[in-house]
Amino acid sequence: MLVPTNRAERGPNIVADRVRVVIAEDSVLLREGLTRLLTDRGHDVVAGVGDAEALIKSVRELADEGVPPDVVVADVRMPPTHTDEGVRAAVRLRRDHPGLGVLVLSQYVEEQYATELLAGSSRGVGYLLKDRVAEVREFVDAVVRVAQGGTALDPEVVAQLLGRSRKQDVLAGLTPREREVLGLMAEGRTNSAIARQLVVSDGAVEKHVSNIFLKLGLSPSDGDHRRVLAVLTYLNS
Repeated sequence: MLVPTNRAERGPNIVADRVRVVIAEDSVLLREGLTRLLTDRGHDVVAGVGDAEALIKSVRELADEGVPPDVVVADVRMPPTHTDEGVRAAVRLRRDHPGLGVLVLSQYVEEQYATELLAGSSRGVGYLLKDRVAEVREFVDAVVRVAQGGTALDPEVVAQLLGRSRKQDVLAGLTPREREVLGLMAEGRTNSAIARQLVVSDGAVEKHVSNIFLKLGLSPSDGDHRRVLAVLTYLNS
């Protein structure tokens, strides 16, 4: 589900795939469940909180102590109003702690919140529906790879944003197949995963990806970031 990235850019906290996580979820049962899922797979849940204010405070204190988390997993809606406190905190954390991965969970696709979270950079960010947590392996993979600077977007979020983007001119030059490939890239899938999904060769996917880069004006000088920039163009279109 994720866009690969250079792990060396994420700093010294990550050893192998073990990550330090802060969980922000007002439901105690869900918070404890997420904690158990991650700790059972060798990750460190360094804080669990129930509201946005406590989330921001925990991340700040851990950073001040020199042991910042690698990723935050936060519910979009948290106390006191249960509207947008969680995503507002996530946006603030991305601004104040640029190296921090942020993965938000939502009951439904909320396009405004997804767009706001993704604005500016798609590195180290994820937006998943809570139903996806039931797919344990995918969820844990999402947490790890967002911590490593990748992207994890729920297919339903991508589909809704794609429907909006079809009205825009920026992607007008892409063929239907290239749009499909770009949509799967936005979910975070690798070229090999896209090839399996579309039942085509890896070479065919590589050709589509190259055409996407070309049509979006992303030159080879952009290096490995071209994939991220292509996804960001897609999501912001």
